[in-house]
Amino acid sequence: MSEKRAARLSPDERRAQLVAIGLDMLADRSLDELSTDEVARRAGISRGLLFHYFDSKRDFYRAVVRQECDSFAAATEPDPALEPVPWLRSFISGLVSYVLEHRKVYLALVRGASGSRPAVEDIAERTRDTLARRVEEAQRRLRMPDSPRLPVAARAWMAFAEEAVISWPLGEPDALTELAAFLESSFVGLLGALDRPAALPGERGGHSPPRA
Repeated sequence: MSEKRAARLSPDERRAQLVAIGLDMLADRSLDELSTDEVARRAGISRGLLFHYFDSKRDFYRAVVRQECDSFAAATEPDPALEPVPWLRSFISGLVSYVLEHRKVYLALVRGASGSRPAVEDIAERTRDTLARRVEEAQRRLRMPDSPRLPVAARAWMAFAEEAVISWPLGEPDALTELAAFLESSFVGLLGALDRPAALPGERGGHSPPRA
């Protein structure tokens, strides 16, 4: 059976349609498995016409990843007018909601882009930078002590939060409330202690600083 004729769309509308189809297909496959032939078929156009809108398969993949990353960044941007604590909670809520609602695509793109296709790693990395800067901003809004270790701690907390959201047992009662509280307390614990890092008592495996 032949595909029905594609509706006439403007170039921008067609590009948006093709990217949306690509994102939809990523719900059950990796970026490496995303077929431009299948994307074109679902859009009702030829594969050759798809490359009228994108310079190459790489260009198409980058457009798909960019759209997802832009949506993720927008969903986690709090209202700048919020007070510090609501600002942090809005950021955490946006992060949790987006990852849970777009889990498979998030894993395929934002988290897995660097391992899947180096051609799109820079886009995913810019998104991670954006979120890490928001973690730093939250720390400063809450007037926690500043530290030269803040950028490292922000990245560390983001990795921790990502794994927590992906792995949290959502079938339990009040799971989302507990997850949000867990992330908030971990933020306060990690980002609030940068000026006074403390280890457990006792020797630390012979790694004590040398004596003068």
